[in-house]
Amino acid sequence: MAYLYSTPSQQTEMLQAIGVPSIETLLKQVPDEFRLQGALDLPPALTELELEQHVRQLAGQNVADRICFLGGGAYDHFVPAVVDEVTSRGEFYTAYTPYQPEASQGSLQAFFEFQTLICQITGLDVSNASLYEGGTAVSEAAFMSMRVNGRHGKIAVSAALHPEYRQILETYLRDLKTEIVTIPVTDGRTDVARAADLIDEETACLVFQHPNFFGCLEDARTLCELTRRKGALAVVSFDPISTGVLKRPGDYGADIAVAEGQSLGIPLQYGGPYLGILACREEYVRKMPGRLITRTTDRDGQVCYALGLQTREQHIRRDKATSNICTNQGLLALRATVYLSLMGPQGLREAGELCCRKAHYAAAQLATVPGLQLMFAAPFFKEFVLKVSGRSVEEVVAKAAQAGFDLGPELKKFPLLTGGLQTGLLVAVTESRTRDQIDALVQALK
Repeated sequence: MAYLYSTPSQQTEMLQAIGVPSIETLLKQVPDEFRLQGALDLPPALTELELEQHVRQLAGQNVADRICFLGGGAYDHFVPAVVDEVTSRGEFYTAYTPYQPEASQGSLQAFFEFQTLICQITGLDVSNASLYEGGTAVSEAAFMSMRVNGRHGKIAVSAALHPEYRQILETYLRDLKTEIVTIPVTDGRTDVARAADLIDEETACLVFQHPNFFGCLEDARTLCELTRRKGALAVVSFDPISTGVLKRPGDYGADIAVAEGQSLGIPLQYGGPYLGILACREEYVRKMPGRLITRTTDRDGQVCYALGLQTREQHIRRDKATSNICTNQGLLALRATVYLSLMGPQGLREAGELCCRKAHYAAAQLATVPGLQLMFAAPFFKEFVLKVSGRSVEEVVAKAAQAGFDLGPELKKFPLLTGGLQTGLLVAVTESRTRDQIDALVQALK
């Protein structure tokens, strides 16, 4: 990045423009305890050559050859080179997000295509142009449900929803009167009978995850049906890759579908934020957060794109806004668009099948390691929980790490998870893993 410092004469000119005699006067409003006293403790200056060598040496300390079996919401999926090639073009890379529609037709068209693709993989009618990430998308869907049916008393949440998503929802609702009702889990899946008892006429929605945080497949259709019978909305957090082999949220009755879109061509980037996805039925579009890109024609009859719906506080009266979302994840939504366009239905199916087959092979092989067994008997997609006995979970993780494998997360790291889950270790297997890597992990743990 280029750096040009301001000269003393330029500083004087700027100070005169704002009517301040000196920089010291300008900074008087900052309390002394927050101001730097003396010079920074910096090493001697380096030449450009020395600096470049130093930075390369630091970068060389990054570990890039470890094998990832980490799950819990962010995954090591294959990213085709075309995704990087297209999204690194300057006209896309610098656009960020459309504020001036007439000058951003390329970006607007890309987001329109993104919305179309999300509708196709969810089986729902309308998608917005993306949200910040999967966790806040869950909370936005819960608030949207309250706007749709006017119920503000309760929100039912499955205990198998990602615990960090549950924490985010609790933060959103902390100062409101809405109660969060937790539906318990039986053998790794939402207890359908308890859900039927706990969801009532005051419940705005049921939020569940499919496949859930433990990797298990829920009885999604039954959960949606019993929720809608009570007049509540069914909100599902889904894995986009799973739609290649599993029914889409709209096909089993979900009203709102949300997701973390990291698996759609977005590499692991220090934990995110990545890409939030939200789609819903057409009748709820006016209650949807964020922005909606529409296609129309201009006065010359040419196809053009516009910000058709943007119910945020910057565009309409604050009391009419559906959320305080100011923008969308423009560049990451573009990555997902390129990825889905490239993969197509067949590619998405093949990726899903590879994840499923490799995960089941890994689970079977890891269960042969003394002290390891599957914690749940429920069907799973690409993630599963290992129950550790005879040694600590930390020992298993450390043993794998010593051999170059990353496992986890450990379930004990999530305070919301109770009831014997403290000995659990989550393992994810994507299409990027090979049979040799799985076998090597098993041998390392044996």
